[in-house]
Amino acid sequence: MARLGVFGGSFDPPHLGHLALGQAALEGLHLTRVLWVLTPAPPHKQGWNLTPLAVRERMVSAMVARDPRFVFSRVEMERPGPHYMVETISELRQRMQDDLLVLLVGGDSLRDLPSWGRPQELLEQCTLGVMRRPGAKPNMAQLERVLPGISARTEFFEAPRMAVSSSDIRRRVDAGEPFDHLVLPEVAEIIEREGLYRGSAGMASPG
Repeated sequence: MARLGVFGGSFDPPHLGHLALGQAALEGLHLTRVLWVLTPAPPHKQGWNLTPLAVRERMVSAMVARDPRFVFSRVEMERPGPHYMVETISELRQRMQDDLLVLLVGGDSLRDLPSWGRPQELLEQCTLGVMRRPGAKPNMAQLERVLPGISARTEFFEAPRMAVSSSDIRRRVDAGEPFDHLVLPEVAEIIEREGLYRGSAGMASPG
């Protein structure tokens, strides 16, 4: 049985922190591959001015090309939104019935999991691969009271802490500050060529 990591996000833009997280998950969770699931329009970002999907696809594809164990997934691009993770995992399970799915999330996402759409159903379909953050210890007992069985479905892994975020990169580009040390050269080239994140368009979709 293959262990497949599911790494979802709007990736606007994808950065070296995403790359480090994906590589750390491969090793720390003993994954066979990591599926990079590009989300066209996450439910919590409805109405935000996201970069066109085709441009984000090119940027994520550049990231995926760095490791043969990375795979670009169009599972959310192939169906209309809004895109809830429980439905994405259900679709992946239908396609990969013999594999174990490990949803990669941060500690903050683990804490907020009860507020996600149909979280109990999500837990029944996948394992959670949670990045352990320094100084942040999730209250598993409290989560267990809300989502029974979550402890048995959660695995932790260590990842290097990098002071980088997509929103900071957009701010840097808009302000004319250096940003190319935070992304792959291929991604920096796309940002420059497409004129991304400049002016009001660059600040309209935080996160």
